[in-house]
Amino acid sequence: MSYLRFFTSPMSRGRIVRWMLEEVGCAYDTTLVAFDAPRPDVLLAANPMGKVPTIIHGDRVVTEGAAICAYLADAFPEAGLAPAPQDRADYYRWLFFAASPLEYAVTHKAMGLEMPSDREIQVGYGNYARAMDTLEMAVSGRTFVAGDSFSAADVYLGSQVGWGLAFGTIEPRPAITAYWAGLKDRPAKLRADRIDDALMPQDNPA
Repeated sequence: MSYLRFFTSPMSRGRIVRWMLEEVGCAYDTTLVAFDAPRPDVLLAANPMGKVPTIIHGDRVVTEGAAICAYLADAFPEAGLAPAPQDRADYYRWLFFAASPLEYAVTHKAMGLEMPSDREIQVGYGNYARAMDTLEMAVSGRTFVAGDSFSAADVYLGSQVGWGLAFGTIEPRPAITAYWAGLKDRPAKLRADRIDDALMPQDNPA
């Protein structure tokens, strides 16, 4: 098995990839990257943006959380985290909906930004209400978003939903909260949270 190095911060989207790594069950080493410190040379050589999460798997570099989740599902097929290729329409659709329109919609909401109605066509999500309607449609009546089994799409979409519900940037519609309730206590998710929570910076005692 190729060596896998994971660059992350416990206060970043790296938490999504940590969950995915724990679902995969592969061995990996973690390199912590502090927001207020220079980026390690090895990270900058792999990803000039210096962003986390980034993984180096053997001689392969993968950046962007959704891409890393999709890559890991394919790199470790024994984990069963991607549907068969002919059954991936919903898998790709909702994985990348979460990574682009949904994330932009909730980020702009958190920043207090609202698109003027005559400019909505210029952003990928149109408006926040439309993004919420689409999310509700995606998860209504489903335990998993891309078929009958849990997949990398649930890791990424579920992470966005969990964060959004916690911080008030996603509306707690019944179908959305029910979807998250079915994911939040997965053993791999709980393990990942314990690891990242233990790595959080500790306030210095007064």
